[in-house]
Amino acid sequence: MTQPKQVPHAVRAAGVLTALEGVAGLVFAVALVVRSFGVDHASGVLGEAVYFAVLGGGVLAAGIGLVLARHWARTPSIVVQLLLLGVAWYAYGPSGQQLYGALVGLYVVVVVVLLFTNPARRWALGVDED
Repeated sequence: MTQPKQVPHAVRAAGVLTALEGVAGLVFAVALVVRSFGVDHASGVLGEAVYFAVLGGGVLAAGIGLVLARHWARTPSIVVQLLLLGVAWYAYGPSGQQLYGALVGLYVVVVVVLLFTNPARRWALGVDED
């Protein structure tokens, strides 16, 4: 009986980091729900909360997929990182929040580098599988 090839540590680390992004999105959605109790236009804030809950859930699913070694999860994780790189650029430049922009940008670059290491790419392509 052959054992499956071990998943690279870079893939699992990128999965954990991506899942943390999803959790942050869900926490933000909960914060919006709490905020909706104190505003006059609660339906708009609740709609925004649902939007962020769906996005956060999708990102969390991609992160968990990487941790569980699912090949399908790599592409959504890369797309999320590229979108967040744009957010980091905007925070750093036009918004004038250099610290937040730099921190988010560094976080995103770390995840992208982990997903594009040679072992992670070989795993994603299935090169080492029988």
